[in-house]
Amino acid sequence: MDIDLARQLSVPGDTKLLLFVMDGLGGLPHPESGRTELESARTPNLDSLARESACGFTLPVAPGVTPGSGPGHLSLFGYDPLKFNIGRGALEAVGIDFDLRPQDVAARGNFCTVDGKGRVTDRRAGRITSERCGELCEELRKIPLEGAELFVEPVREHRFVFVLRGDGLSDAVADTDPQREGTEPLPPRATAPEGEATARLVARFVDEAQRVLAAKTPANTLLLRGFARRPDWPSMSDVFKLTPAAVAHYPMYRGLAKLVGMEALPAGPGLDDSIATVRENRDQFDYFFMHYKYTDTAGEDGDFERKVAKIEEVDAAIPSLLALKPDVLMVAGDHSTPAVLAAHSWHPVPFMMRAPWTRTDACDAFNEVALQTGSLGTFPAVEALPLALAHAGRLTKYGA
Repeated sequence: MDIDLARQLSVPGDTKLLLFVMDGLGGLPHPESGRTELESARTPNLDSLARESACGFTLPVAPGVTPGSGPGHLSLFGYDPLKFNIGRGALEAVGIDFDLRPQDVAARGNFCTVDGKGRVTDRRAGRITSERCGELCEELRKIPLEGAELFVEPVREHRFVFVLRGDGLSDAVADTDPQREGTEPLPPRATAPEGEATARLVARFVDEAQRVLAAKTPANTLLLRGFARRPDWPSMSDVFKLTPAAVAHYPMYRGLAKLVGMEALPAGPGLDDSIATVRENRDQFDYFFMHYKYTDTAGEDGDFERKVAKIEEVDAAIPSLLALKPDVLMVAGDHSTPAVLAAHSWHPVPFMMRAPWTRTDACDAFNEVALQTGSLGTFPAVEALPLALAHAGRLTKYGA
């Protein structure tokens, strides 16, 4: 369903929808046990919920395409990620409530560690503390950069936002992050002629930053990716006739939600905090997006057992989630992050939806093997919201 059709068919209502995203949910079998993280975890509550739901897998972008977190979430929000795409920088900037203006160009930054030969040995600099990140950002802000105003804002741990403000800037600049260890950071370069001047500014900043950071082990250099401007997208309120809210602790996901018109509510780091926020605001909104990051973090770290433990943490919270009494509850992931790969992957993502009028199916557990018996099969993630809206009585009939 495209945006124009959704705008035509969506109707207001008093039903409540809740999308719970376990970031990086999907996994692959461990070589020793032959079981995925979901299969390995003890999940009686998720399994019980699966028996009351329609189940299957989502494809965030397309078969074989490994999605970033932005496209993965946009799909679940009902926005085709091939039409609505954005660099990570704008998401991070909006997520920390930075006043990102139309002429600005933003990038996501990582402090990282390089060895004596300049090769990246840790893309996250050992996940330095947020306090240390703030101190380093303060030093980088002092770099003189003729031709643009410079902003370097801390996000969390090793992450920061890099923003250039001025006339004639372009986001047509390639990442300096090689996205893997054992190689050198990439030089800033333009991806189109209009990006040449901006790429030169970025290169001057990177050169000076390397000088400033050289002795700051483990954060002795930096990586930039996702150069972007702030987009002007239609809101979920306009398209889907919803009053939506986001409960997400990490800035990037708050930023993405805000860009599609959600109100970003205060959110603590714990799952209990998120559930409490939804409970306190239940009467003000009819759609809630709840984000749980820690399954993805464990997967990216290649920590199979920790990802299993984080899944079990979610399972323990399912009764509290159900106590919120959503009319439609979707449990999903934005992409798969198998711990055995220690990275995002192209594999379809587990999904289930409990709602009135749902036809339950043969799926009796929430894991990659059992979900293969689900009635939803493997379907585009962008279709999840229209499906939920229909079950919530929020889509009118199409045609005569």
